[in-house]
Amino acid sequence: MKKHIVVLTGAGMSAESGLKTFRDADGLWEGHSVTDVATPEAFDRNPELVLEFYNQRRRQLLEVEPNSAHYELANLENKFKVTIITQNVDDLHERAGSSNVIHLHGELLKARNVVDEYSVMDWKTDINLGDSCPNGYQLRPHIVWFGEAVPMIPKAISICETADVLLIIGTSMQVYPAASLMHYVRPETKIYFIDPRPAIQSSNQITVITATATQGIHKAIKLL
Repeated sequence: MKKHIVVLTGAGMSAESGLKTFRDADGLWEGHSVTDVATPEAFDRNPELVLEFYNQRRRQLLEVEPNSAHYELANLENKFKVTIITQNVDDLHERAGSSNVIHLHGELLKARNVVDEYSVMDWKTDINLGDSCPNGYQLRPHIVWFGEAVPMIPKAISICETADVLLIIGTSMQVYPAASLMHYVRPETKIYFIDPRPAIQSSNQITVITATATQGIHKAIKLL
């Protein structure tokens, strides 16, 4: 059987493609507080602002391309069983060729109505106030906002429990529940943590590679 490589990716994975990371050093997200654009309360209070914020991000996503780290992860499928669990809402893993991607926090190129979280549809254009689903309900981005449940976490946990190797790339491991996933791998599972400013230290189980995604992925692959 092929070795199972589980990859947990965050904003640093897509930063080298030109997508802005989740929060800049000043705590703002493209000039907005998270509470203004990424909570259910923000959408209730000012839906036009929230929709336009995600419209801008969607437009930006359609202008960028996967970087070499995305392609190297896709190429790992030639030798290993690979599952990618991403906190990112972009589709760059899929565009690079990865075939098994789980999005913890939703997908920017999908929409759903405000009533049914399972009413998900592909959506690559702007979402405006008044845009509705066939049942007449307002559409919103298919994004897991702060304060909302993360429905894919149980599946992600079960996948981590089967990992032979866990690669963590471009995430600070500060956002829960995603940050808890590394604790569900078996004690003998080797963990490689790639980040230019790592928040954890090397141990018997964890090898920290202080580098960006595109730089660190080369080193990690040599160790697999």
